Amino acid sequence: MGGNLAVDVLIAEDEPSILESLDFILRRAGWSIDSATDGEAVLEKVRRSRPRVLVLDVMLPRRSGFDVLKTLRADGETKDLPVLILTAKGQQQDRRIAEELGADGFVTKPYSNAEVVGAVRQLLGEDGGPA
Repeated sequence: MGGNLAVDVLIAEDEPSILESLDFILRRAGWSIDSATDGEAVLEKVRRSRPRVLVLDVMLPRRSGFDVLKTLRADGETKDLPVLILTAKGQQQDRRIAEELGADGFVTKPYSNAEVVGAVRQLLGEDGGPA
């Protein structure tokens, strides 16, 4: 059983500074965090650590966020995993594609900390009224 602890939030982000900031703000909000920096690793970690929410950047090496999302939605075990997509500013098309693939929420970079925490809280079903 060692190391098989479920985490609250899995962050999929290959940009170290963004990953660090997301990790920091989400831990500070009280959640347990794991991270992955490429699409293949994301899929492995989702299966292994069963996160309650996935924060998924669209631009990932080895497999795009879209590809990861498509794969998760096609698998019975992960099809209901709440996925929050991180997109770059001005990428309306990204958002449309992600919606079609079954994303649950969106945050546009640059984002505010409160925005990310609020979005994750909503997906975790911990919405304590107005943020």
